[in-house]
Amino acid sequence: MTEQEIYDKIAKLIEERFELSADQFSMKLDFKKDLDADSIDIVEFILELEDTFGAEIPDEDAEKLVTVGDAVTYIKNHQ
Repeated sequence: MTEQEIYDKIAKLIEERFELSADQFSMKLDFKKDLDADSIDIVEFILELEDTFGAEIPDEDAEKLVTVGDAVTYIKNHQ
């Protein structure tokens, strides 16, 4: 899966979960700062990432996923 395909899937998840249109975010979008996501939102989003990409993301790695770009890079490197 290419980086763009991963980004597109993550963008769709963000659109659905945070009610944000795709033109409002980028790779630099910060989950906590820009989306005002709390810890429960983040955990639920990580679970969605795991389901979508069929991979388990350990807690210590999940804590490092701060931006959309972090999530895209992580998924790309662990597929």
